[in-house]
Amino acid sequence: MSDALLSTLAEALAELVTEVETSADEILARDTAVKWLENTAQTLRTLGPADRRALDGLLREAALRHPPGPRREELLSVSEGFGLTEAPHTAICEAALESARRFAATVRPADPATPVPTCPGWTLADLTRHVGTVHRWAEHLVRTGATTRVLARDVPLDAPADPAAYPGWLAAGAERFAATAREADPDAPVWSPGADPHVRHYPRHVLFETVVHLADAELAVAGTAGPLDPGTAADAIDHFLGNAPYIPRIAEPLAHLGRDGAVLRLSARDTGAVWTVALGGGGFTWSRGSGGAEPTAGVAADTGELLLLLHRRYGADDPRFTHTGDRDLLDDWLAATAL
Repeated sequence: MSDALLSTLAEALAELVTEVETSADEILARDTAVKWLENTAQTLRTLGPADRRALDGLLREAALRHPPGPRREELLSVSEGFGLTEAPHTAICEAALESARRFAATVRPADPATPVPTCPGWTLADLTRHVGTVHRWAEHLVRTGATTRVLARDVPLDAPADPAAYPGWLAAGAERFAATAREADPDAPVWSPGADPHVRHYPRHVLFETVVHLADAELAVAGTAGPLDPGTAADAIDHFLGNAPYIPRIAEPLAHLGRDGAVLRLSARDTGAVWTVALGGGGFTWSRGSGGAEPTAGVAADTGELLLLLHRRYGADDPRFTHTGDRDLLDDWLAATAL
């Protein structure tokens, strides 16, 4: 089947799904619409990861051929609605392992005493030990099924005395975490520091933590961070926004921000994804898409750049970011959510 035909079929599917979802009851009975969409979703779930990613890309390309506006946003939501953007548990475990391998390969030839500009006061040795600790801590929680909080300092780390050996130690811990997480039931309950107290939280948490710290290592070693996969970066932004209210060091400053009613919008140039953050009630709510709210401030960049901005690895004044509206709101948000 030609690429042109595949692209056309994806566009037809996106348009059809959108019409079904938004049709009035007198045109298409709601029960019929729900049944059709559920059957379609069940069929698409049988696709392998590579095919799911390919279809997700085609649907997004089809949506982005439409001009900016509500229609394009509806079409962009089709992939997410069918779960095409959600990687299966084992795939996330593998992605976390691959990111750890890349991290180890990046820091292995470098001087452990190299400063890490994006983590003031840290060296590459400190950064590597931290990432290795995250893997061992998460592995312990998943393996033991802990139901109460466990501090990293209470987990056996077996870290080598020589910082030059940290990359190998990190890689071994990453292999162990991936193996443990792959074998675990993703729906099994386990304590987590965020919104989802289940095993499935940890591969995502470890992946996103490693991805951000890989950028730290690349910036320290080479002066520039490598490109981030847009899908992984988008999931990491979801993860950050979903878990921020559960992190006291973020939730408490946001509660005293004094910007109730303000709306911050993050727009990804490369994928068309949009995140809308509405402040108020001592915290915030967020959603994918514009949500119909008029933004007080907006910032646009590629998805990976937005992720690194949220984690303050890039400054908001960096020319890769385009700003609209009240710039002070973005600065206030970044200051309140700094870890």
